[in-house]
Amino acid sequence: MLCRGIRGATTVETNSREAIVAAAHELLEQLILQNGVHTEDVASAYFTTTTDLDAEFPAVAARNGFGWTNVALMCGHEMDVPGSLRMCLRILLHVNTERSQDEICHVYLRGAAVLRPDLAPAEPRRD
Repeated sequence: MLCRGIRGATTVETNSREAIVAAAHELLEQLILQNGVHTEDVASAYFTTTTDLDAEFPAVAARNGFGWTNVALMCGHEMDVPGSLRMCLRILLHVNTERSQDEICHVYLRGAAVLRPDLAPAEPRRD
């Protein structure tokens, strides 16, 4: 079994606790569903936001919404690059899996689809 990285990003409507947690929950749910992730296989998760999102730690969604109390979680801010996408939340999961790299499904939702249009599906898979 290998450890693979699974990436995802989304945009958040407002800098509020509720909006950040809801966006993180939605993105994490899609990453889990589309990659068949089981909690016991998650090595760690790194959550980042652009500097305009600071009302809550997005990892709260993993701890409270998915029960990831024993998973190593960390939050940080993205580099503040001029002209980059604002109000953006990203997640990098490190997951132990039998899937090959080309079987990993990275997820880009809402306004973050512009970051990787080649990977942003028209509709999220639910298999």
